[in-house]
Amino acid sequence: MRGREFLMKDSYSFDTTADGARKAYYKMFVAYLRTFARLGLKAIPMRADTGPIGGDLSHEFIILAETGESQVFCHKSFLEKDPLAIGLDYEGDLLPVFEDWTHDYAATEEMHDPAKAAEVGDDLVTARGIEVGHIFYFGTKYSKPMGATVAGPDGQPITLEMGSYGIGVSRLVGAIIEACHDDNGIIWPESVAPFKVGLVNLKSGDADTDGMCQKLYAELVNAGVEVLYDDRDERAGAKFATMDLLGLPYQLVVGPKGLKEGVVEIKARATGERETLTPEAAIARLTA
Repeated sequence: MRGREFLMKDSYSFDTTADGARKAYYKMFVAYLRTFARLGLKAIPMRADTGPIGGDLSHEFIILAETGESQVFCHKSFLEKDPLAIGLDYEGDLLPVFEDWTHDYAATEEMHDPAKAAEVGDDLVTARGIEVGHIFYFGTKYSKPMGATVAGPDGQPITLEMGSYGIGVSRLVGAIIEACHDDNGIIWPESVAPFKVGLVNLKSGDADTDGMCQKLYAELVNAGVEVLYDDRDERAGAKFATMDLLGLPYQLVVGPKGLKEGVVEIKARATGERETLTPEAAIARLTA
């Protein structure tokens, strides 16, 4: 998970007041919550040690996974929160949102306080976690010694208040797989899946089956749906196993038996739910 080198998305904020810097911190805090949610992840913000970077305010964004690199502790309320359900104005007052997401206990192993955790009682969740983001407010720690100033309204120099914000972009791929899988393989969240649909031809070489698969493939691609077409000369069981392993959100299964009845099958990878539909209804379902 953590290699010698990985891609980072870094951002920095520069403000003329500590209050403005904290507002910038709250914006990024909320933006990160919503970004991870749109990636299909349940990211829990945890008060973190600022370490050598410094400052007095820092949060790690942790997703829970059995293979996590460190132990984490949090109130179970975090598992029920949905940051995308919040009506937001990024230019408004985000302090209430920040406080709502930070008032319950959540801590990494380094910041864990057993006494405070004991107060949570049976609502305490202990698990392994993977860090996918980290944000810091470090004030003037760097700007002051570097002489990083701007002219204020009165013309006098103001030392900038700074924050930094980072997401380990390349680590996210592994983290998503660790958090979203079962015994059969990956379960990609639809928002980040490499393809939305895996089209399975159960009898390659059969004229009717090949024709229907090519028709469905063309219609889905023309509608903007990304499709992986499995037309290999393999047993049906091998194709199903491969599709489950790859973990695309939907499997569209086409075979001669179903076509004789005028239907195809859609399987949702996350739930295993199957639907038998006409080809036209299947297209409508997958392009809705």
